[in-house]
Amino acid sequence: MKITKKIILIGITGLMVNMCVPPEQSAQEDYAKEKAKLDSLRELRCPRLMSSAAEYYRNEDWPKTARIYGEIADLGCDEWNSAYAPPEEIYQYYSIAFEQMGKFDSAEAVLLKGLRKLPENIQLRTRLAYTYKKQGKYEKQIIEYERLADLDPINITFLDDLSKLYKDEERYDDQISILTKIMEIDPNNEKSQSELALAYESSGKDPLDIYQKRYEENMDNISYGLDFADRLIEADRADEATTILKRAIRIDPSSKLGYRKLADATQKIDDLDGATSALETLFNIDPRDQNVAIKLSDLYIDLANYGKALKWAEKAIDLNTTSGSGYGQKGKVYYLAWDDLRQNPFSNDDRIVAKLAFDAFSKAEELGYRGFNKKPWLSKNAKEVLYGKAQWFMADSKVKNRRKISAQSKEYEWVIESVIPPASWK
Repeated sequence: MKITKKIILIGITGLMVNMCVPPEQSAQEDYAKEKAKLDSLRELRCPRLMSSAAEYYRNEDWPKTARIYGEIADLGCDEWNSAYAPPEEIYQYYSIAFEQMGKFDSAEAVLLKGLRKLPENIQLRTRLAYTYKKQGKYEKQIIEYERLADLDPINITFLDDLSKLYKDEERYDDQISILTKIMEIDPNNEKSQSELALAYESSGKDPLDIYQKRYEENMDNISYGLDFADRLIEADRADEATTILKRAIRIDPSSKLGYRKLADATQKIDDLDGATSALETLFNIDPRDQNVAIKLSDLYIDLANYGKALKWAEKAIDLNTTSGSGYGQKGKVYYLAWDDLRQNPFSNDDRIVAKLAFDAFSKAEELGYRGFNKKPWLSKNAKEVLYGKAQWFMADSKVKNRRKISAQSKEYEWVIESVIPPASWK
């Protein structure tokens, strides 16, 4: 009886002890047991899996690489030994395997899982931005680059990529903000300075201040001076542009672009002498440029210096005899001079010059010229305007014997070419 009471007492005591053990302690003990089992499994499996994954990756067997890294992630090998199985490496190579198979949605899922463990990991976030790009998820790509810029605010590569994304999405105000940050980090970043000016322009804001600041901080930089001068000209401030351009040319006297822009600027402020001077210097630097010769001819037409205009037209012909441009310019000089100097009624010299214009335009047409051309009008009004058979019939016998006729008046003293009558003219 006493033994039975003891057994009952022990049972009650044991029950009371068990009832006093907290549930949390029991759960912790269960967790510890499960973790011990898992760690034992990881210790056995993780080294093998990591070795196999590395081998498959080296051999570019992407399906097996993805499968093994999936097992590694599911097993939580990084939680067993993060030094032996670093989570950054696991999720990065896991995602690359999917990328190589073109499965960017799967790569995205892997990287998001990795970033839940490593939210500030730059490598994983950079790869995530790439997967968004490949899937056309540009808004999400922008968000990732914004996060990257927050994680590494002085990384110009991230900021530059973000600027490009804003530009592609026409978010110019945001682009300006990012480019301004780049300029604060690297004030001499020429690419970003140019992009900033373009962003201002695209946003409808005046970029002139950007070009001016860039130039004033680097006044010996020819490119900056030329860019600033361009903007001044666009802003109807060509007189100020000429000052900038002359300084640029003093720094680099061989700058063909500098002389070309100076000619444009001086022409805009009606300094035609300055424009011809700039172009003649440019031609001395590059004496094979037919376009410069033609531009000089046009300027001398504007100055009513038809002799020099004709000289430069002839130079244009000499530079390229197979092009109609030089002949077209020659016809233009003769025609516009005739239109300026002609008398009423037309003199023989007027008719001779008009005929020379007609002949030059005809030659230009034969060579495929499609520019300024008064041949149709001259042809239509030939009897009233051109020197022809009727005028030749009335010519002096000495002229007829020479078989050519030239302009004689003072107004046309610069015309040295003669009209050669065809054999049909008796």
